[in-house]
Order: sequence, then C-alpha cells, then structure tokens
Amino acid sequence: MKNHLAILMAASQIVFCMNVSGQRSPAGRNVATTQAKLQRLGKNGEAARPDSRPVTFTEQEINDYFAYGGVKLPPGVESVRFSGENGVVSAALRVDFDRLKSGRNSSNPLLSVFTGVHDLGLVSHARGAGGQGFVDVDSASLDGVELPRMLLQLFVDKYLRPRYPDLGLNSRFALPDRIDSAVVGRHTITFTQK
Repeated sequence: MKNHLAILMAASQIVFCMNVSGQRSPAGRNVATTQAKLQRLGKNGEAARPDSRPVTFTEQEINDYFAYGGVKLPPGVESVRFSGENGVVSAALRVDFDRLKSGRNSSNPLLSVFTGVHDLGLVSHARGAGGQGFVDVDSASLDGVELPRMLLQLFVDKYLRPRYPDLGLNSRFALPDRIDSAVVGRHTITFTQK
C-alpha cells in the first residue's frame, strides 16, 4: 500500500503512509472515500484477474486526503494542492527549503534562492500507460516567478536526488497494484487495472 502516492498524484514517487482519521466533515467524507478507493485498488491488484473497471479520484478527494494527513509529506513540505486538466497536473506547494535541504548547503550562488519558506508551483504532464507512470515537469515558479529549468535541475540534483533517486524533471516509474493506465482528466484522475 505504500506505493499509492504514484496513484494519487502521478506527479511524484514520494512514498507515504496511510493514516486516515474518521472525521465527519465533508473533507472527512472525501478522505474516507479516497481511502476506500485506494483499498479497492490494492485488493484488486492482488486478484488473479483484476476487475478492469476504472477507478476515478476527484481533485477534491485527493487534496482533502493530503490536507488531512493521508499522506506523510517530506520534511519541509508544509502543504500541497493539486489541480488536473487533460493530461496536465499542477501542484501548489508551501515549502520550507531550509528544512527540505536538512542542513545540506551549497556554495553555488544560484542555489541561494532556495532558502526560507516559499510558495512553489509546478506544472507537469502526467500519464500512465502499459503499467508505467510518466511525469514530465514543464515549469516551476517560486513565489510566482518562473524558475529557469537549469536552476530547477541543479536543485533536484543537489537536494532531492540523494534522498529520492528516481525523482527528476522527467520521471518514469512502475505503477503499483497492476495499474495499467492513468489518465488525468478535468479535475480527475482515472486508473485502470489489468
């Protein structure tokens, strides 16, 4: 079940633990619904012949699941909110870069922009086909200012790859639970198992 982050956001391969509370608010219902769908995918993936009916998550279900503790975010990532639109996933993150870097500093003056707490925006193309997930980061912005791709690549190489070796600006990874395809639609993501 720990591989479900690929299912939920298709934009990253960060591992999370499931920890859902039994809230009764509308957000709590979304969390419970998301948990039930994840469990369905997990059990279906263990079947000899998985049910091929699609499972769709709404943007609101995913965002509530992240906001209410369903996903353990890496240290320094304070919040994340996703938006999907026909193959494109946008993520708005609040990041404490000093915590995220966990004391690793660089003498490269270009990387000095990544200090303190900032709003980070990411736009990626994401899809799944043939049991593989594909995420290609198109652009990133820091407090609304677009970051040059070269600078973003420097940051990923210096601070993220040592902890998450498969994470990059262009990522390919195996989808868990025999998921064959993932399609980002308008405010949805739909998974089909095979």
